[in-house]
Amino acid sequence: MRQAIEIISVNVGEAETISHGERVLTTGICKHPKAGPVSVGELGLQGDQILDTRHHGGKDQAVYVYRQEDYEWWSTETDLDVEPGLFGENLTISGLPGDMVIGDRLLAGDVVLEATSARIPCGTLATRVKDSGFGMAFRKAERPGIYFRVLNPGTVTAGDAVEMVECGSTSVTVLDLFRFAYETSHEAENLQRILDAPIAERIRDQVEVAFEATQKD
Repeated sequence: MRQAIEIISVNVGEAETISHGERVLTTGICKHPKAGPVSVGELGLQGDQILDTRHHGGKDQAVYVYRQEDYEWWSTETDLDVEPGLFGENLTISGLPGDMVIGDRLLAGDVVLEATSARIPCGTLATRVKDSGFGMAFRKAERPGIYFRVLNPGTVTAGDAVEMVECGSTSVTVLDLFRFAYETSHEAENLQRILDAPIAERIRDQVEVAFEATQKD
């Protein structure tokens, strides 16, 4: 029997200046739990600011979700003082499978989300947790969290029950995309498999470049 899926926290962030060592930047990564219902539209949660629009946000990466179980892992395996929103996620959710399939959907009230991509760590995340080596730790842990597009808007609230509907038409997982980001060689057949899935446009552009390179070899 599948574990019940529940929204633990709904997190929204405004622009904040953070620093670690000599690095100082203004970012929207600092998300904080929001009480009561929060509106979700095609570009994300109401009031949530995204400053680095080159790498974050947009319709295909409108909502970032992190598993509560993965936070528990970080708490056990590291010295991180974890709390909802630490990694910049909009929704902290318990009960999700560890490796969702791209195209799987989450239903929370009227809101319908579709999994599109994995989160790839950046220097901003390392600054947020005040650990210059955290990008490598995040890579090795393979617990990236999931980006979603919004298929149907509505509102979400902490404590909401969530239903997961499996895609069934693709086998490309979140970890497949996460690992792709670090691979130095690719097989055309696997890249085509990824391109056939409803992946986010940012990652699609990268996969298409890699696929074209395999055709020249």
